[in-house]
Amino acid sequence: MIAQSYNFLPALPEIFMLGMICLVLVIDLFLSERSRVVTYLLSQAALAGAFGLTLSLYGIQPVQTFNGMFINDVMGTLLKLAIYIATFMVFLYSRVYLRDRQMFSGEFFVLGLSAVLGMMVMISAHHFITIYLGLELLSLSLYAMVAMQRDSVAASEAAMKYFVLGAMASAMLLYGMSMIYGATGSLDLGHISIAVQSGRPDNLVLIFGLVFVMVGVAFKLGAVPFHMWLPDVYHGAPTAVTLFVSSAPKIAAFAMLMRLLVDGLSGLFAQWHDILVVLAFLSMAIGNVVAIAQSNIKRMLAYSGISHMGFLMLGVIAGSSAGYAASMFYALVYVLMGLGGFGMVILLSRAGYEAERLDDFRGLNERNPRYAALMLFFMFSMAGVPPFLGFWAKLTVIQALIASGQMWLAIAAVVFSVIGAFYYLRIVKLIYFDKPETTAPIVADVDLRWLLGANGLAVLAIGMFPQPLLALCKVALGAV
Repeated sequence: MIAQSYNFLPALPEIFMLGMICLVLVIDLFLSERSRVVTYLLSQAALAGAFGLTLSLYGIQPVQTFNGMFINDVMGTLLKLAIYIATFMVFLYSRVYLRDRQMFSGEFFVLGLSAVLGMMVMISAHHFITIYLGLELLSLSLYAMVAMQRDSVAASEAAMKYFVLGAMASAMLLYGMSMIYGATGSLDLGHISIAVQSGRPDNLVLIFGLVFVMVGVAFKLGAVPFHMWLPDVYHGAPTAVTLFVSSAPKIAAFAMLMRLLVDGLSGLFAQWHDILVVLAFLSMAIGNVVAIAQSNIKRMLAYSGISHMGFLMLGVIAGSSAGYAASMFYALVYVLMGLGGFGMVILLSRAGYEAERLDDFRGLNERNPRYAALMLFFMFSMAGVPPFLGFWAKLTVIQALIASGQMWLAIAAVVFSVIGAFYYLRIVKLIYFDKPETTAPIVADVDLRWLLGANGLAVLAIGMFPQPLLALCKVALGAV
């Protein structure tokens, strides 16, 4: 590892993104409503520029800077690239939706880019302070985005719940960090790891600190029992915001999990392993069972997301490089599937109407066979049906569990996956075997149609050839 105190080059993508946020904010002040597309294009250009800069800094050897507070490594590079792609897709999916609801404003894109900057800082954080700064920038941006539809009571209520519970989780995380600092005398993840493995710290204080830190991580992942905010926020927020909240921040939450537990507290593996087992089991159980009872597709996908976060944690529970790579693979796959699922909800929505009920998908095959096939791709992938991408994501984490000797948890994961298949297949049944409630044609702009098609084909094509993406994850986590 190369350590440098004042090298700004590894943080160049973050500096560029901050500059673009300021530029978009200033330019947007002078634009009329008709010219608002300039803000949209500038925001997409910011993501494309950050993508290019991040890719140019790719290197196998990790580089630390700012006195060890910031790290540029392969895992961070790949996760950042995934976040840029996911956010680019969110902005593209959301453009027409926002325009039809008079929400196509600079605030949405500025807050979205600010959240991306927070995620970038979280991913490259190698210090408790850096992690917390990135987390708060992300969280504050998301709170504001959820509340953007000011005339919606549901959105305001969702934002308030998100803010209050998020503030409590942040306070617990900060308290846990302070206890770990008291036990180890450092906030640097590398120094904490050395102190923990040496056996010198006060064990009781350290364990209490670990528990509080785990609360903050579980909240960001939406894991049971810290999931209370997630269904209400997904349901109450505008679908464009729900699409964003459900995608890129999950990648940042995975990075936070890896930085804190694997990079910093690996010496306490036995303790956080047991906590993660409970969180993963409860998330898979409650997420899949409660999702069956939902009649609103946004709430159903929220509980589905809770169960998927349980599966994601299984790879970390395995405690091996292959397991960590499997979890990273799962995070990327889940985001791709979730983007498609919520993209279909946006497609069927129109001005003055939200396609949020499961019944809105009745007879979709009669209305448009192409869109019906795409929704089938996304649902089969989430259910883990081969050859779609979701099957390989679940298989890799289960294989990692079996390799680590935790057979009972692998069996539980298979059982809950079968239970979860019910509510995904129910949507497929509505699409192909029920009569439509309306025969009105589905109208969509060209860019939305092409993106949905590409998203669906990616779920199928990468599912048929998953090895390149899985190999990248293994390289990032040192599993090869």
